[in-house]
Amino acid sequence: MNLFDAAILGVVEGLTEFLPVSSTGHLILASTLLGLTQTDFLKSFEIVIQLGAILAVVVLYFKRFFEVQTLLKLIVGFLPTGIIGLALYHVVKTHLEGNVTIVLWALAVGGVVLVLFELLHTEGSQEGIESLTYKQCFLIGLFQSISIIPGISRSAATIVGGLILGIRRRTIVEFSFLLAVPTMIAASGLDLVKNASSFSSSDVGTLLVGFVVSFVVALASIRWLLSIVRNHNFVPFGIYRILIAIAFWAFVIA
Repeated sequence: MNLFDAAILGVVEGLTEFLPVSSTGHLILASTLLGLTQTDFLKSFEIVIQLGAILAVVVLYFKRFFEVQTLLKLIVGFLPTGIIGLALYHVVKTHLEGNVTIVLWALAVGGVVLVLFELLHTEGSQEGIESLTYKQCFLIGLFQSISIIPGISRSAATIVGGLILGIRRRTIVEFSFLLAVPTMIAASGLDLVKNASSFSSSDVGTLLVGFVVSFVVALASIRWLLSIVRNHNFVPFGIYRILIAIAFWAFVIA
């Protein structure tokens, strides 16, 4: 991987992290189109640069992270993913990360689920993060844990989970992206602890380029992207997921 590849993947990450289309899945597909081999470093790269985009959330919602009740709810919401992710780290790293077939199936099936869900869903009445119970936060975390499968989409899983629980779209979208902060810090930290010793100096430079580009792109576009997710249903995203999976199968895999 060269610096140009890292910058391209950084742009992809910054634009897809906040949409229910799976940034991890798009990074894996983009890596395939760039002809990159799914090495251990590339798998780590695809995890760590997500933290760059997530830090844009910290900038946007900086004051939220000083609210004690919000922090406690984020901790409770993070626990399921933290425990499941740690327990299945080796399985995910070895068998799921970089697996294009799994990504395409997850995108397609997830797209169908999103379309059907939105056609049947009725907007709930619960509004405001302060109204969320700790039980709801934990259940949202369980939904989030499904996204350890690349292609599922962390934001789609948590938002749909919240909507099922009767939470209004604007509220669960905000909570979903706040919850991404401890989740991605933990995921990136765990991966760096386990693999940083194997990185060369050029690997570190490549990682930094991807990280910075994803942060800058996300920071520039986050308000627009979040407004789309808050104010529109997921039917267009579901259709997009299905179409991109079909197109990739037809023109790249075939």
